[in-house]
Amino acid sequence: MTADRYVPSREDHFSFGIWTVGWQGVDVFGGAVRPPMPADRAVRKLAELGAYGVNFHDNDVFDFDASPAEREQRISAFRKALEETGMVVTTATTNLFGHPMFKDGAFTANEREVRRFALAKVMRNLDLAAELGAQTYVFWGGREGAESGAAKDVQNALYRYAEGFNVLAQYVLDQGYHIRFAIEPKPNEPRGDILLPTIGHALAFINSLEHPEIVGINPEVGHEEMAGMNYAHGIAQALWHGKLFHIDLNGQNGPRYDQDLRFGAGNARGAFWLVDTLLSGGYAGPVHFDFKPPRTEDDDGVWASAAACMRNYLILRDKARAFRADPEVQEALRAARIPELAEPTLTPGETWRDVRDVQVDTEALGRRGMGYERLDQLALEHLYGVR
Repeated sequence: MTADRYVPSREDHFSFGIWTVGWQGVDVFGGAVRPPMPADRAVRKLAELGAYGVNFHDNDVFDFDASPAEREQRISAFRKALEETGMVVTTATTNLFGHPMFKDGAFTANEREVRRFALAKVMRNLDLAAELGAQTYVFWGGREGAESGAAKDVQNALYRYAEGFNVLAQYVLDQGYHIRFAIEPKPNEPRGDILLPTIGHALAFINSLEHPEIVGINPEVGHEEMAGMNYAHGIAQALWHGKLFHIDLNGQNGPRYDQDLRFGAGNARGAFWLVDTLLSGGYAGPVHFDFKPPRTEDDDGVWASAAACMRNYLILRDKARAFRADPEVQEALRAARIPELAEPTLTPGETWRDVRDVQVDTEALGRRGMGYERLDQLALEHLYGVR
């Protein structure tokens, strides 16, 4: 009997948000189906499953209105669980969407008092993140948006958004924290239209900041696919820019509500190419899962779905590696002229003058097939498990 190749280890660097396994199954049509989960329990259970690290919101660990004593008690329990399990805090973030005061956003709220409080809330959690060793801090602006055109002056909102990042970047630098920021784009939900809705929007926004060198992105599968985007292409561009600081993996079925399925469920073909892109692109950060166990599941189902996220990634990683190592695939790649794209269009020393009058056999080029169908079928056969 052969050993199971799909058992996770710490070397895989799998991590989970505390809010994922801790989600109580609440939606707009129904209340909680599972009890609250203390952060320290989530850490211990994830460690048992083979995870490497965790990501947390401040209010995953302690309540929004916790007293100083309650806050310290919860943090102490969280810290103890980390120490006893060897789990790493890879990432942290701030809940700037749950409390009613953030109904119009945080950094881009029309009310100045809300914006000032939001900055203070983030700075307090940056202190905790640095203390616990987090190296990436995620910003998901789920409430930074609007439902109607007159509700938000978008240009001023972007000024305020940039101002918030500039203040917080300076805080991190002044405190000497080794933390980078990662913007998590999303097109809609909970707001009708969210600012910085896609990878491209976020990359452009980063260029306007005072310290763009410490700001990158944290794309999520479901968020990009909600917008009809190709997630693998998006992370390839982020890698090209040197801005893929973190990733959020889950499953999604097309441009609908944010399903947050376990990774590998939903668009399996997209998941295959995502893993292939990560392997070929040199991404070295945590493989982070941001999913939600469905309302149908009890506590056992929560951990079954978390384990499945890691298992599915390992299965797809195995298939992607087999695809690239397949001699028939390698021949098909050459036939499709894929390696030729790595060659510069101009040879060293050439300028536009050397190509201004180039002549080619346009008829022959027009007749020539690319062989992509054969190549794609080989990929599908690896994905389907018949090769």
